[in-house]
Amino acid sequence: MRVAVFAGSASGVSPRFREAAIELGRALAEAGVGIVYGGGHVGLMGAVADACLAAGGEVIGVMPRSLVDREIAHLGLTELQVTETMHERKAAMAEQADAFVALPGGAGTLEELFEVWTWQHLAIHAKPVAVLEVDGFWRPLLDALDTMTANGFLKPELRSTLLVARDGADLLARTNGWQPPLPKWAGGLDPAAPPKP
Repeated sequence: MRVAVFAGSASGVSPRFREAAIELGRALAEAGVGIVYGGGHVGLMGAVADACLAAGGEVIGVMPRSLVDREIAHLGLTELQVTETMHERKAAMAEQADAFVALPGGAGTLEELFEVWTWQHLAIHAKPVAVLEVDGFWRPLLDALDTMTANGFLKPELRSTLLVARDGADLLARTNGWQPPLPKWAGGLDPAAPPKP
């Protein structure tokens, strides 16, 4: 089993973010679960990879050639896969992962998280998607998702599929035996939508 980890290329202000990344990497390795991630040696990305490797785990990095050429690739990984584009990178990560988790991060982390979560809703894949909650980091985003749900833009049954884990052990417990939701359009078009002319 492998988990795709999305994480910031910075470490953030709070030391808790780095501690959580290290704990996650160690917990996954100790459970015999590998990591597939963006391949960087910097920020939380590097911290989770180093911790998993130090605990004897498998870590596969996937990085576009343009970023490898800028010397931010982690050169001590189990395997570093080099792609030509960001689209190829994300497709390769999704294909090799059995689950997805987002650590604190910025715009890139959000983009990766929302893409795989949307793919889940559209039945492009049937894999669990989670965020690792660290000191309330994801609370504003979760509140925004609740607002989308309350206003009819996100079905409650799909809103509930974004898992919130406290640590590595909790992540593994929540993803073990997870069942995918019905696809977004399984029940037909939105019944609240106005009829077509």
